Amino acid sequence: MSPAQDGGVSESGLLARHLAFLEALRSAGLPVSLVEGLDAVTAVGALDWADRDIVRAGYAAATVKRHAQRTTFDALFDLYFPPLVGDGGSSLTGDEAGTNEAGAERPRDDGAALQAFREELLAALLEGDERRLELLAREAIARFGAMPGRGPGLSSWSAYTALRRVAPQELVDQIVQGLIDAGIDDERAERTAARRIGGFTRGVEDDARRRIGEEKGAEHVAAVATKPTIDTLDFLSMRRTDLEQMRREVYPLARRLATRLTREHHARGRGPLDFRRTVRASVSTGGVPLTTHHKPKRPHRNELVVLCDVSGSVANFAQFTLMLVFALRESFQRVRAFTFIDHVHEVTHHFRPGADLVDVMTELAASTAQAALWGRTNYGRAIEKFAEEHRDALGPKTALLVLGDARSNYSDLALDTLREVAEECRHAWWLNPEHRRHWDTGDSAATRYGEVVPMVECRNLTQLSEFVHRLV
Repeated sequence: MSPAQDGGVSESGLLARHLAFLEALRSAGLPVSLVEGLDAVTAVGALDWADRDIVRAGYAAATVKRHAQRTTFDALFDLYFPPLVGDGGSSLTGDEAGTNEAGAERPRDDGAALQAFREELLAALLEGDERRLELLAREAIARFGAMPGRGPGLSSWSAYTALRRVAPQELVDQIVQGLIDAGIDDERAERTAARRIGGFTRGVEDDARRRIGEEKGAEHVAAVATKPTIDTLDFLSMRRTDLEQMRREVYPLARRLATRLTREHHARGRGPLDFRRTVRASVSTGGVPLTTHHKPKRPHRNELVVLCDVSGSVANFAQFTLMLVFALRESFQRVRAFTFIDHVHEVTHHFRPGADLVDVMTELAASTAQAALWGRTNYGRAIEKFAEEHRDALGPKTALLVLGDARSNYSDLALDTLREVAEECRHAWWLNPEHRRHWDTGDSAATRYGEVVPMVECRNLTQLSEFVHRLV
C-alpha cells in the first residue's frame, strides 16, 4: 500500500495520518497511550507497506488490548488507511471494473443489471470466493448505492440503499440448498450461508463508509458512524445486539477483575507491625531492628447488599451490575440482591453457583415482571419497604449498593429512612447510569439522594468495573 494508494497521502503526510488515526482510536474508547503510539510507529516502520494486511496487523498488535476492541479498530483503520480510492482506478480490470465481456461499461442500475448482479453474487456466495465477494461489495455500492444530487450535509452513498436493492438475505434458501446438494449437512449449511451473507453485508457497509470518508473526511465519519467499543457504550443507549455482546463480556471481565484483585491482595499480604517480635529478633544484632516482623493479616470481606431499580431501560444497567457482582461473589462474605419498581423483591436465589447465564436472566426478568404494583417507579416507597421487610440484611460489615437513575416521578423520597439504612452499614453507595449533566433535570433527585449516600456516575462497563474494583 503505497502513499498514493492510501487516499493520496504523501510521505510527509503519513505522520499526520498516523496521529489522526490514534486520536480517532482514543475517541472511540480504545486506551492507546503515548508509548503504544510510539510502538506502533516502530512496528509499521519495519513492515512492508505494499502488504496492507501486514500493516493492519502491526498497528493492531501495538494498540488493541482486547478482542472486543478489534471491530472498532478495523473500521477506523479502513477509514484512515483505505484499500483504494473511488472505484479503484486501474486496480480493477474487466469484470472487476464493472464492464461486460465485450468491454462495455455495465448498466448502473436497471432490472436486467440487478438480476445479473444477483446471479453473480449467488455464485460467489455458493463458492465462498472471498476475493470475488469483496469486489462485488464494492460494485454494489458503486452501482446501487449512489445517491447523487443530495442536499448539503448529506452523503452521496448509502449501504442501506444498496443492500435493499441487492437483497442478499433473499438468497439464503438457494445458498443453503446448494450447499446441501454439495454434501454439507443442514445445520452447517445454514451457518455457512449466514456467515457468507454477513461477510458480504459488512463489505458493503465498509465500502460505503470508505466512500463517505473520502467525501466528508475520515474525522467526520469516525465521529458519527463509528460505534464505540462495548465497554464504553452507555447502558441506557444499548440495542438488542449490544445487550447480547455485553452478556458475553461480563464473565471474562469478572475473571480479569478476580485475577487483578488476587494479585493485589497478595501484594498487600503483610499485616501490621509486630513490635514485640521485631524487638526480640533485634537482640541478635545488638538491639538494631534489621528485620521487621508483622502480624498475620486478618482477611476482611464485606457483606454486600444490592438494591436495584429494574424499571424501563435502567433494568439493563441493574442486570449487568448484578451479573458482575455475582460473578465476583467469592470476593464477598455474603451477597444479597433485591429488585424494585415500587415494591421490593429478593432475587438472591436466582444467582446459584454454576447457574446458566441465560436461565438466570430469564428467571430474573420473570421475577420482576410483576414488581410494579402502582405502575411507575417510586423510590420512596421501595426504600420504606426495604427498611421495613429486609432490615436483617444490614449490619456493621455490610456494603450497601443502590442502583438506579434516582427518578422517582416527583413522589416522596424517604430521605430519612435511607439515612437510617445507610448508618447501619459499613459503606453505602448509589450508582447512577445517567450522565452527570442529566442529574437534577426533570424528576431526578440525584443531588438530594447524593447528600445521604455518595452518588457515583456509572454509565458503562468500564466505569462499572472500576467501581467494583474499589468496592472489593
